[in-house]
Amino acid sequence: MRGWIIPPPTEPIKTKEEFEAERTAKVTWLIQHDFLKSDRIKDALLKVPREDYIPENYRDYAYLEVPFPLPGERATISCPHSYPLFYEPLGLDQGDKFLEVGLGSGYGAAVAREVVGSEGLVVSVEIDPLTFEYGKGNLERAGYDDIVLVNADGGQGYKDLSPYDTIAITAACGSIPPPLIDQLKIGGRLISPVVKGDVQDLVLYEKSERGIQKLTICEVLYVPLRGLYGS
Repeated sequence: MRGWIIPPPTEPIKTKEEFEAERTAKVTWLIQHDFLKSDRIKDALLKVPREDYIPENYRDYAYLEVPFPLPGERATISCPHSYPLFYEPLGLDQGDKFLEVGLGSGYGAAVAREVVGSEGLVVSVEIDPLTFEYGKGNLERAGYDDIVLVNADGGQGYKDLSPYDTIAITAACGSIPPPLIDQLKIGGRLISPVVKGDVQDLVLYEKSERGIQKLTICEVLYVPLRGLYGS
């Protein structure tokens, strides 16, 4: 993967206790580096075992700041800091109806489900059938039976359960797909990597009755969005 050095595959040997210690240390690191402020997001990151969403031969590297390949075309699980990097600006919170474009490993959906709680709803759409089955299997094994999983073109959203309070696009696009703007409620927020020349910017969009306001957060590196609105 461009921009990252992936460690070599290895047989996993770490214990549950070792992973728990690494998870706690990672959350502390995220707080120290100003990625993480929300107590609900912090508690979700502490609760969801990231190692359970990573292919077995990369499992022992779960808390490294490296993305790892997943089954499917150009599919990855993002670095640990990527989740608060998206969820904090969104203001993801209890009771939100949240749409995720790109299920990937299922880890992001699991973290989001813990944040929004039983009063909220997580909908995740994944275009690649191999990636979809991988993420779906991880979530089923973890007992998340109330996340709505859809194998379809995420750029077209999921209109049946719209409007959404918050939307995260986990792949880079040239511009935000119009259906996703349409499915965002007034007052809602959407976040996405957006291609700008040779770089990608993480951009936050807020929808009001006056239109769309946007805020550029930082430079990022994500795989391209696929489907009708792919870049």
